[in-house]
Amino acid sequence: MEEPTWKIGLEGRAWQGPEAMQRLDLLPAKLEMIHGKLLWSEAERLTLLAALLENLGAVKAVQLGESQVWREAVARLKNE
Repeated sequence: MEEPTWKIGLEGRAWQGPEAMQRLDLLPAKLEMIHGKLLWSEAERLTLLAALLENLGAVKAVQLGESQVWREAVARLKNE
């Protein structure tokens, strides 16, 4: 299956039309915890995170933690 192209913006957005069911089909049927982590694989966790970020937006995400952590994460990307 081809990886979806996520459209994560500053503000969240609702899924519309056929995209809504396509996105829903990508998500796990239920949440489970394995060895203290949600879901079985990193791929499943990334898919869930991407879906939530599409719905909520980046602005909401960065409000959840310390701003310095987000700046350091962006700095790491710049150094790759």
